[in-house]
Amino acid sequence: MLALRLARGTHPLVLLRRLLVTGAAAGTGFLVLAALGHAAAHPSADGPSLDRLLWCTAPLAATAQLAVAVARTDPAARLQRGMTAAGLGPFRLTLLAAVSTALSCALGVLLSLFAFLSLRGDLGGGSSGSRAIDAGLLGAGHPLPLVGALMLLSVIPLTTAAATAFSLRPRAEAGDIDSGPAPTTEAPSGLPWGVALAAAGLAIEAYTSPAAGAHGDLLPLPGRLIGSPPGVLAGWALAALGLVLAGPGLVYLSGQLLCMGRPGALRLLSGRVLQQESHRLGHPLGVLCAVASGAYAAGVVYQAAPSRPVGPFTAIGAAIVLACVAVSALSATLESRAARARTTAALRRLGASALALHRATALRALALALVLGPLTWTVAEMATLPLAR
Repeated sequence: MLALRLARGTHPLVLLRRLLVTGAAAGTGFLVLAALGHAAAHPSADGPSLDRLLWCTAPLAATAQLAVAVARTDPAARLQRGMTAAGLGPFRLTLLAAVSTALSCALGVLLSLFAFLSLRGDLGGGSSGSRAIDAGLLGAGHPLPLVGALMLLSVIPLTTAAATAFSLRPRAEAGDIDSGPAPTTEAPSGLPWGVALAAAGLAIEAYTSPAAGAHGDLLPLPGRLIGSPPGVLAGWALAALGLVLAGPGLVYLSGQLLCMGRPGALRLLSGRVLQQESHRLGHPLGVLCAVASGAYAAGVVYQAAPSRPVGPFTAIGAAIVLACVAVSALSATLESRAARARTTAALRRLGASALALHRATALRALALALVLGPLTWTVAEMATLPLAR
């Protein structure tokens, strides 16, 4: 009931972010059901059905990241000081956030189940599903194990709730919204490990990709392309993980570059903010860079094989991942802005103009683009070179 009361008085933008989580869960649930429908229609083809189900982990991870980012910017997460006297301490606030996330995702998966059954013709109007999408992709005409479908769908709200509870668990962390003034400018320690993992991933992909080219196999995506060598996928995964781990260090490096030499007030303020917010912004921006490099590499792969069209489920999965990581990065930016609200107000009281603050924001964005953009393009190009041979 408390979650419903908070939702009624919430700002429309917050409700929109929650609806985005519901939509991402619905899309992920539809992909899971499509994999289950393929397994029901092809009981002897265990390998392709398992591949389709495993590929659903990418949009599931993106949905969990979006749910965590939305939960961290939710105003309910900042009610600790006012609600402690009423018995709503930090642990109950975390539980409330996890339950709210689970309910949003549960609504999404129920919507996906309704849409999936409607397209299959299981709810009546049998021909409407075949007109909207190829019924063979959904296993129409074959019985769908409802219990198994519900069990698979339950993984989505449980995963997002667990990720939210882990991210918002009570802990004394400098730089949190509720931790007060004292953010830190300590340099992140993940940059060397991230660079090493990215290099190892590219090396593994370069070592295993010639065999893929010899057999005519390319990167598989859910819907059409199945059967890529595991080494290529492992290399891509390591390179993406390296970018994610290196994200905070790269953001901190961007701040250091702004503060080099004899900076003026604008550059010094922008650089210090990037250094201070590197722990908060680094991982979402690293995920965004990893997904961008993967999307670029996938586009190059598909250009090399124009006879292999992109399946509908590929487009759905790619749209979910891209939308989730973009909204997550934007949510992290909004969280960082909320964390600096007191500092911004103090600067305004000291006479800083709104134009100067906007210029500082633009300078931070430019520094991040100059550091992260070329690195993302370089990783993407190096990942596609072995596949283009």
